[in-house]
Amino acid sequence: MPHTVTWLDRLRVERLVWSLDQRLYDLPTRTRVAHRREVRANLLTAAAEVGAAEAVRRIGSARELAGQYLDAELGEGPRHSWIAAALFLFTTPLVLNFFLSEAANAYQQAITAAQAHAEGTFTWSGVSWLQSSLTFDFHQGQATHIGGAWTPLVYVLLVAGAVACGRLWRALPSRRNQRPAGSTTDGLAL
Repeated sequence: MPHTVTWLDRLRVERLVWSLDQRLYDLPTRTRVAHRREVRANLLTAAAEVGAAEAVRRIGSARELAGQYLDAELGEGPRHSWIAAALFLFTTPLVLNFFLSEAANAYQQAITAAQAHAEGTFTWSGVSWLQSSLTFDFHQGQATHIGGAWTPLVYVLLVAGAVACGRLWRALPSRRNQRPAGSTTDGLAL
């Protein structure tokens, strides 16, 4: 017995489609939109046949459906995460700058604690491997410092840490099961 699809039925369908779409953001945009349109069309067809509530109940949860789509497209197991990589790239410099500036401030306070009115130029080598040397200039009780930039190793570690945290090597296209056209399994051309 056919059912009339009302606006409330369409809202139920759109809620499930939207929830599915939010869980498929690891897929390329075209693929995600194609899955979204396919699910919407199938749900509207099923809603016309058995009703929207029954159609949504039969399809299951958006989480399980998204998991199946992601497993089919990207394979099972842990996947790459652009969000984790971006979080590492944005928070690590903040934390590193905080600790390096605190170390520089501690050195400056150590100089002023040893001499009440320090005068002259003092050089600190910085945190080994992470920071270039700092030069402190004391003149009439005022201190200024220059230097303390990150070393190239920090940039390498920042990129390596982002790749490791985001498991970005999993974003590369899979090379297994791909053979050039016209070749056999033993490597001989046909």
